[in-house]
Amino acid sequence: MNTKLRTRTLGIAAIALTASMSLAACGSDSDTDSTASDTTSSSPSESASETPSETTSETPAADDAPFGPGCAGVPTSGEGSVEGMADDPVATAASNNPLLKTLVAAVTEAGLVDTLNSAENLTVFAPTDDAFAAIPKKDLNALLKDKEMLTTVLTHHVIGERLSPADLAGEHETLAGDMLTVDGSGEDFTIGDASVVCGNVQTANATVYVVDQVLMPEM
Repeated sequence: MNTKLRTRTLGIAAIALTASMSLAACGSDSDTDSTASDTTSSSPSESASETPSETTSETPAADDAPFGPGCAGVPTSGEGSVEGMADDPVATAASNNPLLKTLVAAVTEAGLVDTLNSAENLTVFAPTDDAFAAIPKKDLNALLKDKEMLTTVLTHHVIGERLSPADLAGEHETLAGDMLTVDGSGEDFTIGDASVVCGNVQTANATVYVVDQVLMPEM
């Protein structure tokens, strides 16, 4: 092969090799871009799928949440808070709540602490201190000194099963052996002239509905 032909052949081979390397490089860039694109597009999808799951697990069901304007007076932390009361049986839980001091004194006077704490499932209508204060002092003192009458009044506030807000309206037998009628729905309930001011408060063995009046049984 003469010198001119050899030079021409080598030149063509070099051009072909350069073109081949260029095509390979383009293909590599395309693959990298495609991989990056796939990675980028999959990340938001994965994040979106995780977010609703986390949100759902952290949000309590509406039926589990306390309701009513009186709940603003419940401590936000400590044993007397909504979370703190959930750990203790009902009489103990009430004793830690500053809204229910008179009720706790009455329950203690009547000897009902162990009875309420040892029950498995109860619904308790718990009058606030203001509800007891609305009773004439002479009458309240007389009630507190009459253990039999006091026991009847207090057990008139207790139902022997745990009632959610959805099941609260209607007639229910109390531990005093008489009937209690609850009217209303949603987050608005009344028992005669009394209103539920903070409802659906959970304790270890009872659901508590705080009321603004003492419920007096018919004698």
